[in-house]
Amino acid sequence: MASLIWIPLLLPAIIAPTAWWRRGDRWTRGADLAVAAVALGTGIALLATVHASGPLSAGAVLRADALSAWLLTTIGAVAVTALWGGLATKETRADPDGRYTALICLFLGAMSLAVLSDNLGILWVAIEATTIATAFLVGHRQSPGSLEAAWKYVVLGSVGVAIAFLGIVLLYASTVAAGSPTLSWVELADGGIPLDPDLTRVAVALSVLGFATKAGLAPMHSWLPDAHSQAPAPVSGLMSGVLLSVALYAILRIQAVGDASLGPAFLRGLLLAGALLSLAVAAGMILAQRDYKRMLAYSSIEHMGIMALGVAVGGPLATAAVLLHMLGHGLVKAAMFVVAGRILASEGSTRTLDVAGLLTRRPDLARPLLVGTAALLGFPPFVLFFTEVAIIIAGWRADLGWAMGIALVLLLIVFAGLTRHVLAMTLGPQVGSAPLHRTSLEALPEVERARSLDASPQKPDEKYVASHRQAPVLVALGVAALLGLLATPLAAQLIEAASVLAGAR
Repeated sequence: MASLIWIPLLLPAIIAPTAWWRRGDRWTRGADLAVAAVALGTGIALLATVHASGPLSAGAVLRADALSAWLLTTIGAVAVTALWGGLATKETRADPDGRYTALICLFLGAMSLAVLSDNLGILWVAIEATTIATAFLVGHRQSPGSLEAAWKYVVLGSVGVAIAFLGIVLLYASTVAAGSPTLSWVELADGGIPLDPDLTRVAVALSVLGFATKAGLAPMHSWLPDAHSQAPAPVSGLMSGVLLSVALYAILRIQAVGDASLGPAFLRGLLLAGALLSLAVAAGMILAQRDYKRMLAYSSIEHMGIMALGVAVGGPLATAAVLLHMLGHGLVKAAMFVVAGRILASEGSTRTLDVAGLLTRRPDLARPLLVGTAALLGFPPFVLFFTEVAIIIAGWRADLGWAMGIALVLLLIVFAGLTRHVLAMTLGPQVGSAPLHRTSLEALPEVERARSLDASPQKPDEKYVASHRQAPVLVALGVAALLGLLATPLAAQLIEAASVLAGAR
């Protein structure tokens, strides 16, 4: 069964160069979705296998345990949602773009390698590879705004991973000084290597700071709103829904090493500061936001702040809630960016002031937008309600009531900002006939129009988005609601995954 580990790594490695070479072939349109579906199936199979027989190893540097299997499942689920929602249809014809497909496959393969590696050096290489792939995807439109966002992402992302690289080098130096040179996180998290406390303290802090840049935590977040708002809708869904979580996964691994050598108190203050600052930035910027794609990007910063809060609290309850939050948030955010892409193609603008009366004119867009917003805001029965409550309760039990109180206030501000903007877009008065902004639409490349799914606006009496095009959004939101009811049946897998970070094998 160890061969399962190779599947999500080898398939993208085969599909990507083939799609690049045969970039005009029709099969390239759905090849990235097939890779995502295979990653999802492999993740579920690994979850079952690991639960039944324990962790699996493939070679010296690849390993699947309950935590990595959960993250691989999350990657697959979010990718299926984003890419399924971005498939071209008869109404949105465009020439196949194998280069785009190849970059998506490389992106998925790099994230899979990051979560399946038992070597912090390879994990770093994989996360750096995601930066390279997504930089080209962010600039895919070739517009001035998208190219600027891509360069900003490359510069700030590279600075972050460079800081993380320095931290990993120092951590390796600490193991060399202890007489047991290794970068295996299993051996490091075991606590059996007598690492130098001072050198380890610097190494862990730098590593967490570097990966926090990729995770979009404030104050290293400034690349995120530009990149996520300029990228094609499926790419925005992937970046917000799962790339940020993979970077947080790296922080979880580093935290396990730090806790084993230095105790849990060392990183708690750093993570709490990043979490609360992220919530504060998201709250302020969402209130003042005038672009709905950037609004969703700042919502991702908010949810990364919530997850970082849970990581800071630690313990089985908070960690399990963070892992479940990763999956729930990823599904909802991917669905929301698919809807945002459709709104852009229908209305021709990303400005909230240019979109009004959607519930009357385009209920097929307004309804999932309203439901998805409710999910992001933590309304029951969506799973984000239960995970946020679990994190708050765990924080209170850990004598961090003051931090939980601040977080609740900031979440109320986010609630007010998101609600105001979305209600104005859906229920607000319709100005004139809300004509299509032809200039904005024509600036979009053909592939973006194809993957946005709605190349032209429809009149209220015309047929709305077909049911098969609504399916990915409805399935994702439905699963996010169902996960709230399945939290108890999933408890064994979640606690098992959380226990991995405590050194359990």
